[in-house]
Amino acid sequence: MTNDKPDKILRPTVISDLDFLFQFQIDKEGAYLAAFMPKDPGDKPAYLKKYRKLLDDPTVNNQTICIDNIIVGSIAKFLMAGDTEITYWIDRKYWGQGIATKALKEFLEIVTIRPIFGRVAFDNFGSQKVLEKCGFLKIGSDKGFANARQKEIEEFIYKLN
Repeated sequence: MTNDKPDKILRPTVISDLDFLFQFQIDKEGAYLAAFMPKDPGDKPAYLKKYRKLLDDPTVNNQTICIDNIIVGSIAKFLMAGDTEITYWIDRKYWGQGIATKALKEFLEIVTIRPIFGRVAFDNFGSQKVLEKCGFLKIGSDKGFANARQKEIEEFIYKLN
């Protein structure tokens, strides 16, 4: 990322983005930190089917994160058990550059529903910092089966009012 950082890095996700975004899901290091993945993250037809459906769901807001017209990640709002939640994924090549924080701050200007929740694996320190920099507070934890690790792990629950 250059010093001339763009003001806006989000745009609505379109179907043609999905092939590119799928590549992030099959990155083993990224999947390990994300932890809560599909049983078979390499099943591209299942991925495309799921995300085509999500792009048509009015309760979901999918945005693609771009830097200099290069797709570097995604961010989304969705409903889970009646709560509004967020999720994001940054291509590992762009970790540590502040992109996730900038994207989340921009996204929270688009998605103004509060409270909004984020969940993160207990050892995903980078993602925890992103949530905290954007005003989220850790309010608890839960345990769940993490397909990417093939075991139950703790996840922290964050909330923004």
